[in-house]
Amino acid sequence: MNRRHLFTIPFLLMGGILMGQQLATLTGQITDNATQEPLIAATIQIGQKGTLTDFDGNYSITINEGTHQLTVRYVGYETTTQTIELKAGENLSINLGLEPQTNLLQTATVTTGKFDKPLGEVTVSLEVLQPDLIQSTNKPALDDALQKVPGVTVIDGQANIRGGSGFSQGAGSRVLLLVDDIPILNADAGFPNWDDVPVESIEQIEVVKGAASALYGSAALNGIVNVRTTFPSLEPETKASIAYTNYFSPKDKRLKWWDSAPYHLIASLSHKQKFNKFDLVLGGFYNKEESFNKDTYNRYGRFNIGTRYRVSDRLSFGVNANINAGESAAFSYWSADTSAYIGNAGTATARDRVRYNIDPYLVYFEKNGAKHRVLTRYHEVNNNNDNNQSNYSYTLYGEYQYQKRFQAANLVMTGGFVGRATRVEAELYGDTTFTSQNLAAYLQFDKKFFNRLNVSLGFRYEDNVLNNPGFSYTDGVFLNGVVDPSEERESKPVLRLGLNYQLADFTYIRGSWGQGYRFPTIAEKFIFTNAGFPVVPNPTLGSETGWSAELGIKQGFRLGGFEGFVDLAAFTMKYEDMIEFNINSQLAFNAVNIGGTDISGAEISIAGKGNLFGAPTTILAGYTYVDPRFDEFDPTPLPADGGTLAQRNANNSSSSDNILKYRSKHTIKFDLETQIKQFNIGLESFYNSRLEAIDAIFFLIVPGLVEFRERIGNGFWRHNIRAAYRFNEDFKASIILGNVTNIAYNFRPGLLEEPRNLTVRLDYKF
Repeated sequence: MNRRHLFTIPFLLMGGILMGQQLATLTGQITDNATQEPLIAATIQIGQKGTLTDFDGNYSITINEGTHQLTVRYVGYETTTQTIELKAGENLSINLGLEPQTNLLQTATVTTGKFDKPLGEVTVSLEVLQPDLIQSTNKPALDDALQKVPGVTVIDGQANIRGGSGFSQGAGSRVLLLVDDIPILNADAGFPNWDDVPVESIEQIEVVKGAASALYGSAALNGIVNVRTTFPSLEPETKASIAYTNYFSPKDKRLKWWDSAPYHLIASLSHKQKFNKFDLVLGGFYNKEESFNKDTYNRYGRFNIGTRYRVSDRLSFGVNANINAGESAAFSYWSADTSAYIGNAGTATARDRVRYNIDPYLVYFEKNGAKHRVLTRYHEVNNNNDNNQSNYSYTLYGEYQYQKRFQAANLVMTGGFVGRATRVEAELYGDTTFTSQNLAAYLQFDKKFFNRLNVSLGFRYEDNVLNNPGFSYTDGVFLNGVVDPSEERESKPVLRLGLNYQLADFTYIRGSWGQGYRFPTIAEKFIFTNAGFPVVPNPTLGSETGWSAELGIKQGFRLGGFEGFVDLAAFTMKYEDMIEFNINSQLAFNAVNIGGTDISGAEISIAGKGNLFGAPTTILAGYTYVDPRFDEFDPTPLPADGGTLAQRNANNSSSSDNILKYRSKHTIKFDLETQIKQFNIGLESFYNSRLEAIDAIFFLIVPGLVEFRERIGNGFWRHNIRAAYRFNEDFKASIILGNVTNIAYNFRPGLLEEPRNLTVRLDYKF
């Protein structure tokens, strides 16, 4: 036989097979059955073939004729399955409306894998905070709202998850703040500006507990706070609110310094609307706080805009932006514990600031379900401070992300490249200019086995460069422009592995292990200022590395019309070369590597909603225990030569016990709200055991601190109660009594929190 004929035979056979296959096309739209909103990226599966819906909820799939099983899935909605019969050449259209899931375990989350995943199936501890709870408790800024999340404490603006961070007053953060999946930390200090987050336009807040550096890089060493902003629904919506808080006299009358009561006024307005293919979200916020702390205030206005234009059913792009301008004044610590709302004169600072970010983005879906995403951000901060503390910085951020769903294999692959560049000019850092660059690549696989076991495997490679223009500080001598410019470079890989097994219908067991990495900030390495105590540079400061691990179980429950879940977790975090601020031989603070640390603990949390004893009720509560320790700790007296690392760690601590500074071993969070006819009544309670260890030097420089800590004892409870009356679906009036028992308490030395206060709030939707 001719060799040419041999090559022809396979093609003839293939052609015969194709001719024998009679194809048909199935099209349609998937929507929310209640609101008729299109569901974007819903999964359509017929046998081994699958696709995703586009921006308008539409889908199209070509398959063989015959009888098939059609399955439609969307996170947070009931799965729909039906049998269909297709004839050769037929073009059949099937539109389906999906019913929302009422089970909290099915709440859609995106942070752990950069795609929608039910809360019950994530492989790490993740808490979800909804905007309704933020509104009903009148939390004007994100850091106030985060205090409600079990295991999360915010100490003077610094987030701490399960004891993974202490307190360093505005320099460095191990918790990464994201807004719409993009980091938004200051370029110089790596610190979040909580006031910039548009609480008036929040869709959902997701808090990841534990190292998340594999997907999100440096500064995610202790966890992530991801704020997802809202998009318009089919009907236009406008919301307005105004709230006024009046502060009452402290229980200890010696602390009252005012004749006219301090107050806090906030007002917000938001609007969202669709214009054919164009989506628009607008938000505005005004804050005027004349504080209970004398001569301190926080006055600012914020405006934000979100846009999205759908060029086609697969391509969209948009620009989001936010600007915050205002002025504030604060002090570092009080003048005495008997006049705790009056600051020490040498620690007062004032500033005016302008901060803004502009975020162009693009999203494209291929017909095969692959997703391309480009995220960018320009973030500028301009702080005009007194006391030689002014600083200016900007950040350029860009990320390309590729995601592919392999329907037949039940696998999602996510990969991408990240670039970040910063420029910092500041009096705080020797009145000079620093630049830095970060490049990273990441890859993560999320696969489901046997329809029960979720496995997540991620990898990231980080490359950091810091350019020093000629700065040196050694043994108390500060040099700027004398030494040669230098470049500091460091590269690190990080890994993570997570497992989640669905043991029963409402029972999920999980385990995770993840590496963390954080390159020190410019502020930690080069800050030179006075905050009531001198703070000096440490140019030789090294990076932090470590890992965190967790075992947990999430158990769903249903009691009549009330349902929710209980989550129990045991965790450990191990850091190498942890960065903390300590006092040095010149009696000044600087950031140092304190060696290894070990933070272990356990946490139980509960969330629920539904009818409890015949009344609609929601609950969010949790208890967290942490045991944070130095690897090297020796309380023997410090010798004249400076001693060992273990001796220095102990010498800087106020406690002779081995415990990391600025951690509460026990915290309790509780919030309950119930509805009785047109009334809503709520209670929120917080417990913090006292900080068992702080910087020992504060006992010398903060007057009355010893006596105040003795009065607090082992900790404090703080209670707030609230009531609201809903006149109709659109108008609600609320009153909130804060710090009901009028206790004197603080989260960090020398700064007292608010006395009893009363808030009146009005919310209107139209």
